[in-house]
Amino acid sequence: MDPTPAKPVAGNPLSDTLVAAPVRWWRSWWRSLSPTRQDRFAALAPVAAVMMFLAAIVVAFWYLRVEEVEREQEALRRDVEYAQQRVRLRLLERQEQLMRVARDIANQEMNKGDFARRSEALITQYPELQSITWIDEQQRIRASHSAPTVHSEQLRIVGEKLRPGDTAKTFALVQDLQQPVYAQSPSVPGEPTPLLQLQVPLNSTGGFGGVVLGEYSVDSLLRYGTPTEVLARYAVTMLDGSGRLLAGTALPERAASNAWRWWRDRANEYEVPVSPVGSGLVLRAQAYRTSLGFVGNSLFWLVGTLSVMTAWLLLATWRHTRRRLRAQEALVAETNFRRAMENSVLTGMRALDLEGRITYVNAAFCQMTGWSESDLVGQLPPYSYWPSNEYDSLRLKLRDELSGKTIVGGFQVRVQRKNGSQFDARLYVSPLIDAHGQHTGWMSSMTDITEPNRIREQLSASHERFTIVLEALDASVSVAPLGSAELLFANKLYRQWFGSQTDGHLQLVAQAGVLPARHTDSMDDEDGLMGLPTDPLTSARSENAEIFLPELGKWLEVRSRYLSWVDGRLAQMVIATDITPRRLAQEQAARQAEHAQSISRLITMGEMASSVAHELNQPLTAISNYCSGMISRSQSGQLSQEMLLTALQKTAHQAQRAGQIIQRIRAFVKRSEPNRTLAQVADMVGEAVELADIELRRHNVRLTYRVAERLPPVMADTILIEQVLVNLMKNGAESIENSQRPGHQRSVDLSVLPREIDGQQVVEFTVQDTGKGLPPEVLDRLFEAFFTTKSEGMGMGLNLCRSIVESHHGRMRAENLYNGSDVIGCRFTFWLPLAAPVDATTLTTPRTIA
Repeated sequence: MDPTPAKPVAGNPLSDTLVAAPVRWWRSWWRSLSPTRQDRFAALAPVAAVMMFLAAIVVAFWYLRVEEVEREQEALRRDVEYAQQRVRLRLLERQEQLMRVARDIANQEMNKGDFARRSEALITQYPELQSITWIDEQQRIRASHSAPTVHSEQLRIVGEKLRPGDTAKTFALVQDLQQPVYAQSPSVPGEPTPLLQLQVPLNSTGGFGGVVLGEYSVDSLLRYGTPTEVLARYAVTMLDGSGRLLAGTALPERAASNAWRWWRDRANEYEVPVSPVGSGLVLRAQAYRTSLGFVGNSLFWLVGTLSVMTAWLLLATWRHTRRRLRAQEALVAETNFRRAMENSVLTGMRALDLEGRITYVNAAFCQMTGWSESDLVGQLPPYSYWPSNEYDSLRLKLRDELSGKTIVGGFQVRVQRKNGSQFDARLYVSPLIDAHGQHTGWMSSMTDITEPNRIREQLSASHERFTIVLEALDASVSVAPLGSAELLFANKLYRQWFGSQTDGHLQLVAQAGVLPARHTDSMDDEDGLMGLPTDPLTSARSENAEIFLPELGKWLEVRSRYLSWVDGRLAQMVIATDITPRRLAQEQAARQAEHAQSISRLITMGEMASSVAHELNQPLTAISNYCSGMISRSQSGQLSQEMLLTALQKTAHQAQRAGQIIQRIRAFVKRSEPNRTLAQVADMVGEAVELADIELRRHNVRLTYRVAERLPPVMADTILIEQVLVNLMKNGAESIENSQRPGHQRSVDLSVLPREIDGQQVVEFTVQDTGKGLPPEVLDRLFEAFFTTKSEGMGMGLNLCRSIVESHHGRMRAENLYNGSDVIGCRFTFWLPLAAPVDATTLTTPRTIA
């Protein structure tokens, strides 16, 4: 539909231009739309007009309702403020009367009897005044008069003091301000309604003399202070500062289930604080609702219903038109989608009638065979894509296909392309049924399986190569499932060692100490899979163990790993490698190392032979002198029994000293098996110092050593550690001798202290000399075997020392000591782990040997 343009006003060019321009724009825009969009706008225009009409009606009713609410709110505000003024005037009158009473008391113009009569008159005349009390400056009640309606718990007893609470706090406030103060009496659950209190100070010539306490009934104040016309028109209540109801009856709460009801109920309420009490007493009025609002107006509902019905009918017509258009579009889209799907699939589709004639082929079938659709449709067997050498077999398969003898998994055929090349394909056949349920032919789907066949052949060849490799391994490989005695795989070496049963696999698993591959039934609740790794099987670490099998006479290194077998079961693979030659070589190397250590000690003692001979010469000479002296004295007859006993004791002491020296040397050079025990560090250091001190004194070198007290023992071989210390101290003495240091610079320091290295508590041994140090090129090769800086050395001392320390799970290092650019000595350091933690209060005691 094309809208008719409006006619311009004749004789007015400006009017013609203003009207014609929008019309031209509208016509141009309308013609630019497609017919479908024109139909959509034409159907939506009446609906939009009806909705705009309904919106105008709603706005009109809304405006009338807003006007009504505003008028009600304004009237409510005026009435509440008028009632507040009446209540305020009434409170001010009572306040003035109480101030007169307070003034008379302060001027001593009223005694207790006059106070009682005046109070009774006021309480009788004004029903909102419930109690008047005279309280002196000590907060003690001197006189009080209450109305009969006052509850017994709220009565003031003459002679008592004010109870702690808000009344006492207000009393202190009045005393500070010297002004009347209003307050609410404290509210306690289960007790009567609290009263409104007014405390007026007694200002005498001598200062503050107490207060006159007046208590009001809030309910009576509301009843007699509020105008009757306001009480009749509204629900008037009085609230305290926290919104708690003190007097009156409030309207029940209306359920504000939505925003509209909340807006409707909020407009009929108004509240204002009562002066002079302030925000502690609030007067609130709620208007009784009399109008139903425009939502309850029948005219509104009539107009709204007609508008909704009109809009619904127009929408129904528009939807019906749209449904027909969508059906046409869906049919076209479905046809295009079916054609696109047929052209995009990689599977060739071919349809045959009951006589075997080709009635349909898709683009994939043509692309696979190289023949066009016009070449194939209508052909009868033999088809052009059949290889000439397979006509007979393909005819038999086509006969089975047309007779309904289909195979669920399809069948494999050879297909010849137009260029003469061939490929393997798999055909799947299903019957074609028309709309009337009649069988009209067969639909075949053809898939090129040349690549899958090639991959299958490669996998088969790969599996064969993999099997050959496993069979040729020099390690035993076996796989068994957990919880079963079945052997899933075993290579040639496993079968040679253990046969074709799982006994060897289970024996390897059990002796290696890994998770058993099979568990027996038991009555307990233990899980058979307890102890499995929590990591994924692909990332679980293998477990290694070295075991000895007496029946084979071999040492085997066993590695275990969990894996998921091809059928999904959890299995355990065990690889056992023959390490018998390696174990024999390790044992031989250990024996050779032990022999080298003994030889090193013998060499050390050989180098120290002259020092040892000198050390033994002293006690032997002393023994000889004592014996010669006793012989000469005995021959001269001058030897008494007491002198003989003294000489024999000294001779025995010198012999014992010589024996200790020989015993210590024999223990040092004696070859023995390594024996690591809990050893005391101080004892080891003492033995090493005794042995090295002989050599150091020969070189005129002073030895100073420091050992920390209360050191826990270490797990070590004492002879080996003594050998390390003796070698280091002897090397330091030789370095000092070669450097020709003066006497005051010839010293070797040994210190043994606790340390913490990389979070581990250790004992650190430090040997420091004052020699010429080590050249940089020597530091890099210092601990290598057969490397030495001595012309007669073997190069085994420091290498053995490092091997001994590392065998005790320790570390050794060497460094030069500098004074500026000059080398003033060398420091050797090694540490051993403690067998127990170090006491924090460890002390060191320096000991010096010159």
